[in-house]
Amino acid sequence: MVAKNRQRKHTGETHPYVSEAHEGRPAYEWVVAAFVALSAVLALCDQLFWATLTIAVISMVSAIVRLVLRTRSPWKIRSVGFDCFFGFALGIGLLATYAAIMLL
Repeated sequence: MVAKNRQRKHTGETHPYVSEAHEGRPAYEWVVAAFVALSAVLALCDQLFWATLTIAVISMVSAIVRLVLRTRSPWKIRSVGFDCFFGFALGIGLLATYAAIMLL
């Protein structure tokens, strides 16, 4: 289907066209996966602060890259707003959660 929006049957709603061809670049996704693996290794070594910080930073960096580069971004999931909201929310949320736990 080449149309940008698909019509949902019986509801009249439109839904954004999502295709592998329009998604991000695998090289960037592998870099993100490597940071996630690094975070897992750090967590296994009882370095929870660094593990949390690694995920938070890569999440916020990905959101900044998406915000600045927009359609040319190597990190695409949905729309720019969606990607940036969840990237920043995950990064800030992880740091806030870690800080709250440490303050208990």
